[in-house]
Amino acid sequence: MGIGNIISLLGGLGAFLFGMHYMGEGLELAAGSKMKDLLEKLTRVPVMGFLMGMLVTVCIQSSSATTVMAMGFINAGIMDLAQATGVIFGANIGTTITSILIALDVSGIAPVCIAAGAVLMLYAKRKRTQHIGQVILGFGLLFQGLHTMSSSMSPLKDSVVFQNFILNAKNPLLGFLIGILLCAIIQSSSAAVGILQALAMQGLMPLYFAAFIVCGINVGSSTPVILSALKAKNNAKRAAVIYLIFNLTGALIFMPLVMLTPLTNLIISNVPSAAFQVSIFHILFKVVTGLILLPLTNLVVRVTYKIVPKQAHESAFRLEYIDKSMVGSPAVMAVQVGKEVDRVAGLIKSNFEAACEGILQKNVSNAHEIRDNEEVIDFLTGEIVSYITSANSLELPENVSNYLSGTFTVMNELEQIGDHAVKVLEQNEKMVDAKQSFSPAALEEIRLIYEEDSYLIERIKECYIEGKERVLTLDQLRETERAIAKMGNEAQANHMVRLEKGECSFDQGLAFVEILNSMSRIANHMTNVAEAAEAA
Repeated sequence: MGIGNIISLLGGLGAFLFGMHYMGEGLELAAGSKMKDLLEKLTRVPVMGFLMGMLVTVCIQSSSATTVMAMGFINAGIMDLAQATGVIFGANIGTTITSILIALDVSGIAPVCIAAGAVLMLYAKRKRTQHIGQVILGFGLLFQGLHTMSSSMSPLKDSVVFQNFILNAKNPLLGFLIGILLCAIIQSSSAAVGILQALAMQGLMPLYFAAFIVCGINVGSSTPVILSALKAKNNAKRAAVIYLIFNLTGALIFMPLVMLTPLTNLIISNVPSAAFQVSIFHILFKVVTGLILLPLTNLVVRVTYKIVPKQAHESAFRLEYIDKSMVGSPAVMAVQVGKEVDRVAGLIKSNFEAACEGILQKNVSNAHEIRDNEEVIDFLTGEIVSYITSANSLELPENVSNYLSGTFTVMNELEQIGDHAVKVLEQNEKMVDAKQSFSPAALEEIRLIYEEDSYLIERIKECYIEGKERVLTLDQLRETERAIAKMGNEAQANHMVRLEKGECSFDQGLAFVEILNSMSRIANHMTNVAEAAEAA
């Protein structure tokens, strides 16, 4: 193979990868949100999750994308890890559809598909028709890329070195490692198997050795999923581990099978097409592994918790006081809701104080804790609002109905306070990253407003959430809010003076003003909470 063949091979691989991605994206756009809705609704039983994972992956042509979608549902609380496991198993099987399409070798119609798809995309008026054109164009590019790859590798037939390597390639470990490396570089199992099939079409890849490479490719396909989960939450990491477990299990089953049984000879004797032989082995690998692991879903989930142990903050993703089975008992309902809202307010107060202390101490060591708490706040807010929605469909005493209606407003206000606490953290992170700090005068102004805000949050918790006797009246709370706003305005005026004297930079000033604005907004939201309490 000369340099021209190598360039042609890389170009064909690029067209193949782009075509596969473009076709999957077009299918997803053409279907709209239907696939995601189905995935969300029909995964209550592992078998249904398995089938849906397979169906969605057949459509979008990427098991990694389906797995990432499942991760998103886990993080949103829509799907638990056991349900996601079925989806991931199904996704692994769905991805084999590409190998079947390649084995059919319809590259002859690739130029027609490219032309027709381009015309539809460029000139169709309806979005849906444009998306269908994208699917057709992607399909054509996929097979044009495959044809280019196959043609570029044909000179290998005349290479004595390559022929000797293939003839003597019997080492299972070598094939396995080649497969892992190939997939880790290309970042697509479908494309890696496609290269094997292109070699097989040229008579350059015996199935015995290809089988070990396929095992390696499937294990290597876990690389992009694991990389995407490295900085993700623990459940996303566990989903990536499930993906890896699936393919490692398959490799542990099929490598001994290939070595110890006439499996590849049986495939060769019953399937005349070399490309189809590779595809059949790839499908067997996925399907058999899926059928073995699906009944063991709960065991697989337990293993992931051993590998990625549960951390303290994860247990916070549950309602501690609300019992959904007791909807309809007004005497209990208001108390349960109040305790959960109190819990949310406590997390928000903790986050706000941690963010402000980080500024005063000039570090962001608590950033991870703040963001973990914010995820819990968002989760609890959704759960509480969902519970109240269910309760409002019942006939409730007027006082309970008013209380629950007021809680809608309260939860919205509290969530926004939590968002502002995160904004304060983000401004501090910018300062720390830039190795900058506020002047002593600016820090003192932040400290004074922070103490007032913190005092106000505590008073609001007492008067609304805990049902304690008010320390401050609503008018006094409003007066405190106005005082905080005045302190913020004075601090900004003082900042302008410092800026003119060159005592601080423009970037420092921007961060300072953003922090003051967030603190002022927090006071405003807390007053809104008090007003909702008054109305209830």
